[in-house]
Amino acid sequence: MKITFSDLALPTSGAVIAFATEGADLMPSAVALDEAMGGTITKAIKSSTFKGKSGQSLQILAPANVDLSRVIVFGIGKEAEFDVIAAQKLGGTVTTRAISTGEKDLSVLFDMDGLACDFATGAMLRDYRFDKYRTTETKDDKPVLKALSIAARDHKDAKKQFDSAKKVVEGVFFTRDLVSEPANVLYPESFMKEVSALEKLGVEIDVLDEKEMKKLGMGALLGVAMGSAQKPYMVVMRWNGGKKKDAPVAFVGKGVTFDTGGISIKPAAGMEDMKFDMGGAGVVSGLMKALAGRKAKCNVVGVIGLVENMPSSTAQRPGDVVTSMSGQTIEVINTDAEGRLVLCDALTYVQEKHDPRLIVDLATLTGAVIIALGHENAGLFSNNDDLSQQITTAGLSVDETVWRLPLGAGYDKQIKSDIADMKNVGGRAAGSITAAQFLKRFITKDRPWAHLDIAATAWSTSDKEVTPKGATGFGVRLLDRFVADNYEA
Repeated sequence: MKITFSDLALPTSGAVIAFATEGADLMPSAVALDEAMGGTITKAIKSSTFKGKSGQSLQILAPANVDLSRVIVFGIGKEAEFDVIAAQKLGGTVTTRAISTGEKDLSVLFDMDGLACDFATGAMLRDYRFDKYRTTETKDDKPVLKALSIAARDHKDAKKQFDSAKKVVEGVFFTRDLVSEPANVLYPESFMKEVSALEKLGVEIDVLDEKEMKKLGMGALLGVAMGSAQKPYMVVMRWNGGKKKDAPVAFVGKGVTFDTGGISIKPAAGMEDMKFDMGGAGVVSGLMKALAGRKAKCNVVGVIGLVENMPSSTAQRPGDVVTSMSGQTIEVINTDAEGRLVLCDALTYVQEKHDPRLIVDLATLTGAVIIALGHENAGLFSNNDDLSQQITTAGLSVDETVWRLPLGAGYDKQIKSDIADMKNVGGRAAGSITAAQFLKRFITKDRPWAHLDIAATAWSTSDKEVTPKGATGFGVRLLDRFVADNYEA
């Protein structure tokens, strides 16, 4: 869908969206439209239950006195409460409703100054569709909305803002595409090749293969890959947008392209969802695309560990002991707790090779975080209060919210091993916390670090305002804002 901006003027044809506040008070451009229609909107409101509340809409087909196909009036609620998030959600809601009408072009009369870009961002986010494998759809099955024209007083500023914002949305779409792909299409090698395309945007790419990782001593990551015919890779992405002397901000992602659980195999029901166990790596990849696309003024390094966790005669066994790149040994109690084994070597690598000022890692790491937080928030764990607050604030500003959970020595005791430095699980109690405690052991002293467990937010089983059912891309906008607000020159 093509999104454009224009001066606030009444359209002469096609379908039009206008707005009203709570109490069914029409916005100024809607008042002008109503006058051009001979008061049709006012009459329709009086004969309906429309009150201008958020989520309400009123449709008028083939209105008199104007050459328009339809007019839809949406409620925005109380104008004083209509903010950035509300504008984005409204953009998504309008797009969903417009798609269902069969209209090809849509004009929006947008009176709310300073928020037209946010409305457009929400519309673009909701317009996403992963349909490359649908071969039997008819023309009528596919959405026909092709163009959205937003008429606003501040249309020049809105366009300038959107030119940057859409680069971030394109990063979200890259993540959604990666997470949506089936595991027979997206496996470690093909994932690596997809990410390598970011070189066209100026991202520097280094790829470590199995031989190189073995030489570096990545026994934890390589242990996960032992049972699969697919070879593992680590991909390092660097965006050098800041001063040469500035240490980079680092993002690390778990990239298990399919997780059977290994020898500790998962139940069959729902296992197909494990194609998105590479969600953390998907977010890091989408974030790097977003930052490079908008030319972020910051040095950033993204590291993703790509493996497939399969059961076979060569697979890692429960009870095995592996040696991580850090030199710490790990007793593998459960081969389905594999993500932390991938992340720990990636965390060590990025610290030894790039010495970042801080690290944020992301992973669809534990089912326990869903029990704790449901699907409304990602779990946040951190050794640094300032970093934790920066991430929390960024999440609130883009409606990708996180909730900080505790760390502590008491939880650390749960992963004590009888024969190695640690074991990879700590039992059912506080499962998300003990996973974070495990990762914390691989962070060098005093380095700011945060872990985001996105198992509950990487995939949605229902449509939402700016997110269709399926891969959400949760984390790309959050971390882009985190970088923009705190670490850009």
